[in-house]
Amino acid sequence: MTTQAKIVEELEFPYCENASEKYEKLTKIGQGTFGEVFKARDRKTKRIVAMKKVLMENEKEGFPITALREIRILQLLSHENVVKLIEICRSRAGAYNRFKSTFYLIFEFCEHDLAGLLSNVNVKFTLADIKRVMQQLLNGLYFIHHNKILHRDMKAANVLITKNGILKLADFGLARAYGGMTQKGAQKYTNRVVTLWYRPPELLLGERVYGPAIDVWGAGCIMAEMWTRSPIMQGNTEQHQITLISHLCGSLTPDVWPGVEKLDLYDKLEVPKGQKRLVKERLKPYVRDQFALDLLDKMLYVDPSKRIDCDTSLNHDFFWEDPAPSDLSVMLSRHNQSMFEYLAPPRRRGHIPQQQQARPPTDQHFERVF
Repeated sequence: MTTQAKIVEELEFPYCENASEKYEKLTKIGQGTFGEVFKARDRKTKRIVAMKKVLMENEKEGFPITALREIRILQLLSHENVVKLIEICRSRAGAYNRFKSTFYLIFEFCEHDLAGLLSNVNVKFTLADIKRVMQQLLNGLYFIHHNKILHRDMKAANVLITKNGILKLADFGLARAYGGMTQKGAQKYTNRVVTLWYRPPELLLGERVYGPAIDVWGAGCIMAEMWTRSPIMQGNTEQHQITLISHLCGSLTPDVWPGVEKLDLYDKLEVPKGQKRLVKERLKPYVRDQFALDLLDKMLYVDPSKRIDCDTSLNHDFFWEDPAPSDLSVMLSRHNQSMFEYLAPPRRRGHIPQQQQARPPTDQHFERVF
């Protein structure tokens, strides 16, 4: 054993416990560019937790800045509808891992994610159930936005739900604080965030000064998905996604969105002209509630300055007209198995869940079923 290896093995980390000694991995429940997520059990207390592995392969030295940002943000946020970070653990460094510790973020365990639930045709969401999901989702978003945090990766797979029906916003790996100023003006951020199918038009067109409206767009896509059971705009490229958005939400012109022509990529991408806004018309065969359609329409405004915010959304008639939001635990009690996107069949473009196949088709010129 080399001197360096011996020193590493003898290091003590009194505030960062050994992951394998404290937790027993039970099954893998997630996989992505961020790493892996495992369901695990505390060997002593028997508490079930989620272990998120921090990817270290690309780090020549030090700890990944994205993971540090996620940890810091989650330490600042304490809310019923935001997933709780319990602690950080590490594996012992040794020859098997080139004397580099693996770090794990330990979270409270949630039995399902929304993408997994929507992939299962046996899971039936009533209108009252959908209201409760969206109410909790918007409550969580309102809280993080009030604390000047942007999630920047809103999608159904990042919305967790416990067996008791409590929704938790998760995966803050792309999240960051916003609202700062520099000597040159408003703080600029990368627009290479948000999974493509949920990415708002301002990011696709190159906007770098943005705020909470980007998360509201993702929430609107998720809300529509509660009825369609599949992502409503499944582009293959940024160009394709802009085309799909234009077909659904109308052409992105200065008439409906003043200043859009000044965005960096407006002249570099082919932005369809002459498209009418058809959000309500296209979604009406799925979303039979007029208040839901109205809220969806407001969440999917292309101009971010006119897009509804979380506070106003929570006061929308959708949540206050009968039926009232219901307790999700009643519906979830009928399902004993955990449901996660990672464990479910892929929700591909063109796939329509069995229970929806009898519904009337929409305009055949529009890609997919919307």
